[in-house]
Amino acid sequence: MGIKDRLLGRKEPAEVEDYAEIDLAAAEADSFGEPALYVRIASISDLKESQTIKNEIYDGNIVIVDISKLRMDKINCERLLKDLKQVASDIKGDIVGLGDQQYVIITPHRVRISRERIGGGGRY
Repeated sequence: MGIKDRLLGRKEPAEVEDYAEIDLAAAEADSFGEPALYVRIASISDLKESQTIKNEIYDGNIVIVDISKLRMDKINCERLLKDLKQVASDIKGDIVGLGDQQYVIITPHRVRISRERIGGGGRY
């Protein structure tokens, strides 16, 4: 492609070979290095699945847990919340319920969750 084509644009449609797939994950890893932590999303429907969530928290990641499926079983839901509160306490992290207690967010040490809403006023 010549300078004229670059300035004025092409007249013929671009060919498939003119485009290249970019691996964004590899590009980000190359330019920024390994991330300090991840924000992980989890959905839990059985108490047996809680160990995987706890492992992510102990690894220093932020975990957002959808507990809406487990809320049908009040006893197991309360047990899960007690376990997650204990994990947050163990690592000196933070935990908060969100969205009428359908979601729980747990953060590692040195990450706090603000209870103030940015828009709409009020608290969580």
